[in-house]
Amino acid sequence: MNSNNFRMPARRLAALATAAALTAAPAVLGAGAAHATTGHGRASAVVLRTGLDVSLLDKTVNIPLAVSLNEVQAPRSADRTALSARLDGVNGGKPFTVLAADVAEARATATARRAEGSVRVAHARLHVPGLPLLSLIEADTITAKATCEAGSAPAAAANVGGTVTVLGKRVTLTAGGRTEVKVPAVGEVRLDLSRRTTTTRTAAATALELKVSVNPLKLGVADVEGTVTLAKATCESPVAPPTGKPVPSHDPAADVRPQGAPGQADLAETGGSSATPYIAGGALALLLVGGGTVVAVRRRKS
Repeated sequence: MNSNNFRMPARRLAALATAAALTAAPAVLGAGAAHATTGHGRASAVVLRTGLDVSLLDKTVNIPLAVSLNEVQAPRSADRTALSARLDGVNGGKPFTVLAADVAEARATATARRAEGSVRVAHARLHVPGLPLLSLIEADTITAKATCEAGSAPAAAANVGGTVTVLGKRVTLTAGGRTEVKVPAVGEVRLDLSRRTTTTRTAAATALELKVSVNPLKLGVADVEGTVTLAKATCESPVAPPTGKPVPSHDPAADVRPQGAPGQADLAETGGSSATPYIAGGALALLLVGGGTVVAVRRRKS
């Protein structure tokens, strides 16, 4: 009687413990899982950016000229074709044209798979203070593009096509090289063409980087020095989404067999299936309850 009254609660307890273990198994597995977050890439583009120092009246007055045209961050685009600036003491205090072009497009896009910045400029004419009638540079076509795609190597490209004129002189530019143009009584310009850089996740392309030093007639009326960037694009790759495929593990101990043991042609599949945690959980619960049952029975008999 006592034995029967004891066995029934023990069986119920074992069943309840097993069910609890099977129910809790998914929660235990989920607690240790981590998923990589995904996000959009980044991209930027700019048609023109200046970092010039304008010195007036024999450098008694210094005025910075730091302007940009169509500078955008993804997801944006801009297509203004002219940029004007106003500096005290230059052009009678009236606005003067820094850049004029027939086309000046800057676009930056970014999605979860791809980021891209691009610039296209056509028939550009760039001016600096002190040279109202002479262009610092004129170019037919200027382009730059940076493309970053998840899972692929980033790419960068830049080009200056057609005729290029610097301080009134037609020049031939060398791809990826440097060209220096000196004009007596006007100034000098150093041009770096098609600068491209890439890393495992980023890319940048600059069509033209100009180092400017202009002092017309050496009069000191308007001395301009600094840098000018024409057509620059950058990008950063999006974070690649997880593949969802488990990485197979290798346990060296599983390959160890006693010496002389015959090899089997068809080995059982190693590793755990999706049901393994549930089986292990149930077995553990039964083992614990069984041990408790044995101890309780021995105590009652004694």
